Amino acid sequence: MDVPAQPDAATDCSGVSEILNRVGDKWTMQVVVTLRDRPRRFNDLKRQVGGISQQMLTRTLKTLERDGMVVRTVCPTTPPQVDYALTDLGRSLSEPVRQLAEWAAGHLGAIRDNRSRYDANR
Repeated sequence: MDVPAQPDAATDCSGVSEILNRVGDKWTMQVVVTLRDRPRRFNDLKRQVGGISQQMLTRTLKTLERDGMVVRTVCPTTPPQVDYALTDLGRSLSEPVRQLAEWAAGHLGAIRDNRSRYDANR
C-alpha cells in the first residue's frame, strides 16, 4: 500500500504565500468582487474597477485565467465580444474577498485614527 508523501513544509508555505500575494493584491480583489454578480466585458470591468490601467487589467485577467479563477469567452460577433466570468474556483474566492473588503470598510475609520495617533507620537 502506497503512503502519500508528506508535503514539504517550506514548499507548502512558499506556495501558499505566492497564492495569498496574488489573490490579496488590490486589483485581483477588485476584479473578483466586480465579477461576483455576473460576467462582464473588458471595458465594463475597467469602468467598475476605478483607477486600473488597461495594461494592469489585462495582466490581472490573464493571471486569474491562468490560475483557473476566470474564464474568458469570445463571442463570434463583429467586432468580437469578450466576456470574463468567475469559475467555480473564482466564486469560492469571492466570498472571503467580499468579507475582507467589508471588514476593511468597517474598520477604516479606526485604522486611520490609529495611524494618526501613531504618527503624531513619532
